[in-house]
Amino acid sequence: MVEQTLFFLVPVSSPQNFLDCVARAAEKRCHMQDVVSRAGAFARNTWAQRRTSSLKPTPPSIHHAARRAFSATRPNAKDHHFDTLKFVQRLQQEGFTEEQSRAMMVVLSDVIEESIQNLTRTMVLREDQEKATYTQKVDFAKLRSELLSADSTESSLTRASHERLSNELTKLNNRLRDEVQRTQASVRLDLNLEKGRIREEANSQDLKIKETETRIEQESAALRERLEAVKFSTLQWLMGVCTGTAAIILGVWRLLM
Repeated sequence: MVEQTLFFLVPVSSPQNFLDCVARAAEKRCHMQDVVSRAGAFARNTWAQRRTSSLKPTPPSIHHAARRAFSATRPNAKDHHFDTLKFVQRLQQEGFTEEQSRAMMVVLSDVIEESIQNLTRTMVLREDQEKATYTQKVDFAKLRSELLSADSTESSLTRASHERLSNELTKLNNRLRDEVQRTQASVRLDLNLEKGRIREEANSQDLKIKETETRIEQESAALRERLEAVKFSTLQWLMGVCTGTAAIILGVWRLLM
């Protein structure tokens, strides 16, 4: 799986391309003799150290445990990620010795292994990615269900609040209508009472006016009778004065005659 991922990510660094590069680099063999000799010395020293450490005597218990572990478990073979035998043979064909070719193969294998490890540090397995994707889908579905439940709860609460406000507004409208009707009835009653009082006052004023007119007529008739009586007495007085004056004039005329 790591080889497929590496081949998919960096197809230029495939073993065949690298072998071609090494073949072209063989032309500069003179410049690489020092490097190859150092690599050979490093490989020899490493091999000698491993050999000496393997030749050290071990206690029987450790040896027995190691044998049991060796017999119980299968040792992990190192994966070189390319054909090492073909690489060594190609280097030998280019003029390198067998020891130098193996040393270069070991160094190249270590470099490739380290490069693969550096690349795989930032990678994830497909199972982990699928697990993370499934977890995200589950979390998203859970979040969606929570949002839907919260939305339905908010909708029900909003609907209940709307109905409650509608009922309160209806009650308030009915109360205002009753108050307006009661006020109109009270005002209408007051107006009717005021009209009746004004009508009664008008009737009483009419009666007073009629009584005043009757009294004036009576006073006028009495005054008229009194004037007639004064006029009659005045006429009687004038007739008596005229008669007396005429009698005096006749008496004087007789005396003079």
